[in-house]
Amino acid sequence: MRNFKRKGLLLQEGDVCRFYTFVISGCLKLYAVDNNAIEHNLQFAVENQWIADFNSFYEQSPSKLYIEAVEPCTVLQIEHDDLLHLYTHYPRFDRNFRIVIERKFIELQDRVLQNISYTAEERYQLFRKNYPDLVQRLPGTQIASYLGITSEFLSKIKKKIVRK
Repeated sequence: MRNFKRKGLLLQEGDVCRFYTFVISGCLKLYAVDNNAIEHNLQFAVENQWIADFNSFYEQSPSKLYIEAVEPCTVLQIEHDDLLHLYTHYPRFDRNFRIVIERKFIELQDRVLQNISYTAEERYQLFRKNYPDLVQRLPGTQIASYLGITSEFLSKIKKKIVRK
């Protein structure tokens, strides 16, 4: 069990993602930084959720992403080789973890489709519906980054929704 303060880094670009992380309490974000030093949030993980840079973790290659505590966090972490050992020696664990990973890929596919098919307002409405707790816990800047819009545009969307 490990604890991280707000803004504590669990992974930074260039490092190999050694751990698959389970959130006991708090909130983590997985994000990329573009050439203009702008953060782009890809995923949030809160209580009872897993997070990792899948590419770096499974390929044991340098990460292009960061994992950071948005709130103070308590987490459990399992190392790559230990996870592979569990997969091999405990079929039930392998099956359960496969289900976790399949759900993550479904979420990712849904998110990509939303980003290419939905307006920013529709994406925000879906975020509110799917993650009502996060709307209360996260600053607007973090949500805007996740939705691929500016904080100012998110404020306009919120005002428009309130007027409806």
